[in-house]
Amino acid sequence: METLDQIVSTLSLAMGAAWGSGINLYATILALGLMGTTGNIVLPQTLHILMDPMVMGAAGLMYCVEFFADKIPGVDTGWDTLHTFIRIPAGVVLAAGAVGELTPAVALAAAIVGGGLAAGAHATKAGSRVIINTSPEPFTNWTASFVEDIAVIAGIWTALHHPWVFLACLALFILVMVWLLPKLWKGIKRILALIKQLFRPGER
Repeated sequence: METLDQIVSTLSLAMGAAWGSGINLYATILALGLMGTTGNIVLPQTLHILMDPMVMGAAGLMYCVEFFADKIPGVDTGWDTLHTFIRIPAGVVLAAGAVGELTPAVALAAAIVGGGLAAGAHATKAGSRVIINTSPEPFTNWTASFVEDIAVIAGIWTALHHPWVFLACLALFILVMVWLLPKLWKGIKRILALIKQLFRPGER
């Protein structure tokens, strides 16, 4: 039973870090680093670098920047676009690092799955923000941003302290994500078509 619990805890940490990275990388790094530093959790040796004061300081600084950028309609979409090239690779690295003390094959498998999960979480966040930004008022955007921040921090805490609960919630998130992404893509295509018409009024 202890072996099963250890496997589930490791899997939860790996997938939790990847999922969190796809939504808010800096909050994920900061949460893991702070909980490890305070002794709230025991991070694997391969993730001890997250407890380095320089790493936590950089993550804290970038979290503050993202906190404000993520709440400005339009700016948040540009920020998400840029972070396509940051969040997904980071999800790969964190997922692999979470199981790095095991075999290279397990680390590679975690990296592959973690990268896919980070990409899906990032696409869901970024796509939903494009749709939300069509609203002229900023309050929906602010609400979405606060909910994302709280969800990441709460999710990381749950992944580390209640891995079975987190994995069940993650399975539900994946189901919702699979259902939602095609709808988000259709909505984004409609918005792009409308923008195109604005610049080509003769075609309307």
